[in-house]
Amino acid sequence: MPSLIPSYVYSLFAALIVGSIVVYTCSLSTLNIQNQAEEQRLANITEYVALESMTLLSHSPEDDWNMTAFLDMPYQIGNQRYWIQIRKDSSNVWIESGFGTTIGSGYSRVCLPANVEASGSFLSGLGRAVLQCQSENQVVTLTLTSE
Repeated sequence: MPSLIPSYVYSLFAALIVGSIVVYTCSLSTLNIQNQAEEQRLANITEYVALESMTLLSHSPEDDWNMTAFLDMPYQIGNQRYWIQIRKDSSNVWIESGFGTTIGSGYSRVCLPANVEASGSFLSGLGRAVLQCQSENQVVTLTLTSE
């Protein structure tokens, strides 16, 4: 009879360990799915800004003009703040975005098929995103700011 009690204790201990491993694995899987969804949402927002940029650039009145679009952006994605910036180098214009409150290397990037001057950034939680497009002396400038 005394040998039965330790075997129950060992079985209970083994079941507790296996249960803990299963719960931990499920929580990791849930976090992984949530992170993938947040990254996809950020990529969708980046594509939305690129689409709005191209919409503004497609309206090309004659000479000097100025157009403004107020973008509907969420305050946070999940429980994280994010940033978006428009950048230009010698040959490309792109929009990139990432998580956090400091602008750095982006998680998501969309290139714009346009030859314009571009600059500016938006940090979530600091107001509404404003996209401005203006033309002066045949030079088109695209700017992203906060209101």
